[in-house]
Amino acid sequence: MATSLPGDPGPTPAAATLLGDLCDRLRAGPSATAVLEAWCRARGLAQAPGLIAHPVAAPERPASPAQRERLAVPRDALVRYRRVRLTCGALVLSEAENWYVPSRLTPAMNRLLQTSEVPFGRVVHDLSPTRRNLSLRLLPAGDRPDTAGLAEPLFAIEALLLRADGQPLCEVGEIYTGAVLARP
Repeated sequence: MATSLPGDPGPTPAAATLLGDLCDRLRAGPSATAVLEAWCRARGLAQAPGLIAHPVAAPERPASPAQRERLAVPRDALVRYRRVRLTCGALVLSEAENWYVPSRLTPAMNRLLQTSEVPFGRVVHDLSPTRRNLSLRLLPAGDRPDTAGLAEPLFAIEALLLRADGQPLCEVGEIYTGAVLARP
């Protein structure tokens, strides 16, 4: 299955270039939410190009000792886990696991994260976060983006989102699908 939507003439030969461009934007952008919303608008992927964070039912995954160290929290500090699928229109662009420190957010932000489908980056936007990428790796379908299906995982990113004062807000693990290369 190609990365085009039903009815499109087929895969685009520029898929590898698009994939590289998106990876560069995610490495340089302040948050994946901001980058993906701009990407959806620029590519015309949906009539209303905002992202929706659909919760994924998953067992709780406590932060590992290494994650707690990167988050700069003691062993007994509360770290919450959130897993979502980020969609733009009908397209599932990515699946993200997020370990965040609720004590570094406002009560309103915590409430939104627990009760809404608002993406993390939009919830914490007022904190002027910056993103520090820990790793980006191509997955098998990422080596052949012109023939990858919409649901196939192309690449994975691990990153920290930091407050303006440099204190970590969260650590994320994101897997991006072939849908990021779909054509309008």
